[in-house]
Amino acid sequence: MSLNAKIIVATHKAYQMPTDPMYVPVQVGAEGKASLGYVVDNTGDNISAKNKNYCELTGLYWAWKNLDADYMGLAHYRRHFSVKSKGDKWASILTTEELATLVQDYDVILPKPRNYFIESNYSQYVHAHHAIDLDTTREIISEKYPGYLRAYDAYMKRTIGHRFNMFIMKKEKFNDYCSWLFDILFELEKRLDISQYNQNDSRVFGFVSERLIDVWLETNSIKYKEIPCMFMEKQNWIVKGFNFLKRKFGVSLCKR
Repeated sequence: MSLNAKIIVATHKAYQMPTDPMYVPVQVGAEGKASLGYVVDNTGDNISAKNKNYCELTGLYWAWKNLDADYMGLAHYRRHFSVKSKGDKWASILTTEELATLVQDYDVILPKPRNYFIESNYSQYVHAHHAIDLDTTREIISEKYPGYLRAYDAYMKRTIGHRFNMFIMKKEKFNDYCSWLFDILFELEKRLDISQYNQNDSRVFGFVSERLIDVWLETNSIKYKEIPCMFMEKQNWIVKGFNFLKRKFGVSLCKR
């Protein structure tokens, strides 16, 4: 079964890319930068200049406005979808043929969710960033999309959620999601004062968007399939775990 799919691979540096033709490496934040030799996100209708605040979403916006395919998606240069289990040493990046099988039964493909166990989605964000980001987002949803508010509140109380802004969707679902998402984020950008945010927290609109996809999926009763996310480099889970606990319980952890 042939499939007309385009999955952008957001990157800000040269990296080994998938060879399957459905993958489109996109240099995000390309505005004012030297070309890496990939497709750039500062052509046509674009928000490339906002990359320091929107992260991979500048690539997503570019794809929404400038690419066309029956299925659209987003991956990262270091994170890819895989149909193999995480512990399988033969794990490989999702192919067009594998995706063609998956989409026969599902409208959306997502990475397996993350579970914080001792944190809700709201408290985890607040311990890492600023509560006003999510509180203002809630205000916007209540004003512009009140039908999504119940799912938003329920999601914030859970410990589990999809991350990374990674997905593959049917084109009509992709268009609907991007219209909804960017309408909220652009309004959030108007209302938030991030002038005193540090470099990491300034990526606020990318972080907030990670907490919105589940709200959209639930409200619209979208049928989705979760598959493994393959990380292309080794991760130090001890350091990650320590930083997670330090954010939750405070700096006293490192004074023992």
